[in-house]
Amino acid sequence: MSVIITNIQRFCLHDGPGIRTTVFLKGCNLKCPWCSNPENISFDIQEYNHNGYRGIYGKEISLDELENEILKDLNYYKTGGGVTFSGGEALLQFDKLEPLLINLKEKKINICVETALTVPEKYIDIALKYVDEFIIDIKIIDERNDYKINGNSKLFLSNIKNIFNSKMNIVFRMPIVPKYTYTDENISRILKVLKDYKPDCVEIFKIHNLGKSKYDSLSLPYFNFDEISDEKMTELCFKIKSLGVNCKYIKL
Repeated sequence: MSVIITNIQRFCLHDGPGIRTTVFLKGCNLKCPWCSNPENISFDIQEYNHNGYRGIYGKEISLDELENEILKDLNYYKTGGGVTFSGGEALLQFDKLEPLLINLKEKKINICVETALTVPEKYIDIALKYVDEFIIDIKIIDERNDYKINGNSKLFLSNIKNIFNSKMNIVFRMPIVPKYTYTDENISRILKVLKDYKPDCVEIFKIHNLGKSKYDSLSLPYFNFDEISDEKMTELCFKIKSLGVNCKYIKL
């Protein structure tokens, strides 16, 4: 069994507890225009050309090889760290990853997953058997429409309920994008979800332009976003804290 990855990033400090190794899996079912990893949207290995330099986004790797790469950092995991699967949408490959997840759990390695959570329930069922912490993107909640860029809100909310009922460690991450995630209506819906479920922490952050060169390399149009003030970010963080939920304003 094999999966396609774009990167293995070592000594990560913000993708779960402790020192972590983050594996970026290729492929996502969403099309968020502010995505900072456009190379992880397609499930296929892609050639690119940027400023005359040609290369490839993606590498097929066997589960045995991936496990060996993860175990290279085993000494760091003893401090409470572990491995984080990111993407793309990491959960969509958890059926392929399950033999590896079993081995990691047997070695008592902490497992986190970063997910937008708009995936079929069968992937949630697999994750609940192995994952120690969910890092969940919460973006646009609108049950009246299935957002083309954000997936099915009803499915997202159903999966949220399932995970919280399982008493998991949960962190929400909110990309603050004016006219998309940052509208009065959407923030009101998100605050209701936070009030109802009380995650361990909410991390809010402004989107950035660090991925622009990747869009250029793939000949994809780049999303020009409006700036949001630090004052509004701080105000939103205060609103979240007033619900009795820990909130961190992450400056990338």
